[in-house]
Amino acid sequence: MKKSISYKITVCLLTIVLLLTFGGCENKNIKENLSLTLTESQETPSEETESEEVPPEAVTPAPAEKLLSEMSLEDKVAQLFIVDPELLEENGKTTSYSGNPLKYNVGGVILFAKNIETREQCSGLIKSLQNASELPLFVSVDEEGGKVARLGNNPDMGTTKFPNMADIKTQDEAYNVGKVIGSEMKELGFNLDFAPVADVNSNPHNPIIGVRSFGSDPQHVATQVAAAVNGFHSSGMLCTLKHFPGHGDTKTDSHLGYTQEDKTLEQLYQTEFVPFKAGISAGADFVMVGHISVPEVTGNDLPATLSPKMIGILRNELNFDGLIITDALEMGAVSDRFTSGEAAVMSLQAGTDVLLRPKDLDGAIRGVVDAVNNGTLTEERINQSVLRILEKKIASGIIS
Repeated sequence: MKKSISYKITVCLLTIVLLLTFGGCENKNIKENLSLTLTESQETPSEETESEEVPPEAVTPAPAEKLLSEMSLEDKVAQLFIVDPELLEENGKTTSYSGNPLKYNVGGVILFAKNIETREQCSGLIKSLQNASELPLFVSVDEEGGKVARLGNNPDMGTTKFPNMADIKTQDEAYNVGKVIGSEMKELGFNLDFAPVADVNSNPHNPIIGVRSFGSDPQHVATQVAAAVNGFHSSGMLCTLKHFPGHGDTKTDSHLGYTQEDKTLEQLYQTEFVPFKAGISAGADFVMVGHISVPEVTGNDLPATLSPKMIGILRNELNFDGLIITDALEMGAVSDRFTSGEAAVMSLQAGTDVLLRPKDLDGAIRGVVDAVNNGTLTEERINQSVLRILEKKIASGIIS
């Protein structure tokens, strides 16, 4: 058996004492011998400090990885979608759910004004959906404040009605918007808000953003967005930056059809990207990618939601490591040109994680499953996004 470090040091010290006592060597030699002995003892590990390798089969997988390993391909694919609740059962109603198991084990649902009548009804609908799901759901809503507020604009909900974001002037006000909205949503059972808007309203003729934005100055919008993200997080609410790469300088509405941004990448960094970078630094959980074509950057007319180049910029240059979600895939800028299956597959190939509101949910899920089975997509690619989803649900307490 090898001698321990303490044993060697003891021998060394005794040797020094003897040498000093009997004058067997000079002090210089003693120091050299001591240095040599200590060096040798550090370089020779004792048996007590040697560790054994743990066999791979003995390593316990992380909770998200364990959940992923137990899922079928179909359930993994379904987990990528956030959809309207009425699509999850035959003849589904907009304001209630029967309690039957969901048609698909989707990742989440989104509620609109049509789904929200009263506090009791809304919270009851959310509870029914959660109880019917095999895995806890993201339960989301577009609650920006101002003109886009499914809760705040319903007088029967008793939630705070905020002014438009263009009228929110200070960081404290922006923080309060996030904190109050998040707290009131949480009381009803929501866990994800599709807010704040990170668009810079730089085009006065823009038909879709306008007063939903914090303003036309990139730096001002950036500070407001970061403050709002912090406010949402203080309430325990997940939040989303939208609509990357920026919808504030477009001339058309992507809900209705093709929408183009004419800026170069350098110009985007100077304007549109500034609030997104601030929101990412503040820890935003999701970034929603808009159906905005940027041919000066991508060299083609694909909307950002289907563009590997634009998703790559968000992931690798803006260093966003959270969940990338599409804007609603039923919108005209996508659905006028691609089937639901094609759009879902192309979006995943581009690098998104979550697919929002396809026009045809059955066709979208089938399209992705078929793409994996025929090799157009790999199951590893699906696993990558599902793992991100599960990790976020676990980290935020949605899955406990």
